[in-house]
Amino acid sequence: MTNGEGFRPLFDGHTLTGWHAVPRLPVPRYPGGPSPDIDGVAYGKAAATSGKWTVEDGAIAGRQDPPGCGYGGYLVSDGLYGDFELEVEARPDWPADTGILVRASALGSQGFQILLDHRRSGNIGGLYGNGIGGFHGIAFTLDAVYDELGRPAGLRLEDPAASIEPLTPDKPALLDYAASGEAFLSIWKWDDWNTFRIRVEGASPRITVHVNGLKIAEMDTAAVQHPSYDAAAVRGLLGAKGHIAFEIHDNDPGMGAARWAPNAACRWRGIRIREL
Repeated sequence: MTNGEGFRPLFDGHTLTGWHAVPRLPVPRYPGGPSPDIDGVAYGKAAATSGKWTVEDGAIAGRQDPPGCGYGGYLVSDGLYGDFELEVEARPDWPADTGILVRASALGSQGFQILLDHRRSGNIGGLYGNGIGGFHGIAFTLDAVYDELGRPAGLRLEDPAASIEPLTPDKPALLDYAASGEAFLSIWKWDDWNTFRIRVEGASPRITVHVNGLKIAEMDTAAVQHPSYDAAAVRGLLGAKGHIAFEIHDNDPGMGAARWAPNAACRWRGIRIREL
């Protein structure tokens, strides 16, 4: 964590005061896009759970509820934040597909997501347009290294030919800066705490992500060129300030439990903010 002045805690280390859980509801892929079927079975099941959020050993832990149900949720800040620097330590199980959303709507499902896709074909530190266009600003994808007993024991760069989410050239092109996958692996700590520092600034924000002190990605969202992204429409949807949210992902038919294992959790601590 940095020692800079002006930061204040968003988590007291003991309770969820200042945060609330919401379901991970389907939303249009982009502002004004086709709406989900709110009367459908899948929507009803998603609405029935917000995940399980607890405080354990001074950290927030997020899990699917009930375990293995395949539906997720968000833990959303009560407060709204515009321009800021956020620091948070994260410790995800494998596999656990999670992320940090900034400028998020009250639904949690709409906002700029800093990826923590700790699973096959995932990325960590890149950016995704969650309900605001579905863009993927990433420069590498990951998989696990397994030991002789078949247990995950670390991260490696994924073989592009084996990826279930191909790293097409348009994805790194969205970023103004991108660290290499090799550089990322040199600083990531497996089965340990990793520190994210996220800077968000501007009406259509420039977002910069550091992990363990290494700059991983930078994106000027005002300049993003993507078929489903409209910066002005996103500003209209999200406004100048939004929530911060942590994600528990659903298990889609394609990946199932490979996206979020039945008993997996992601843990968060040291959450603090400096408003700019």
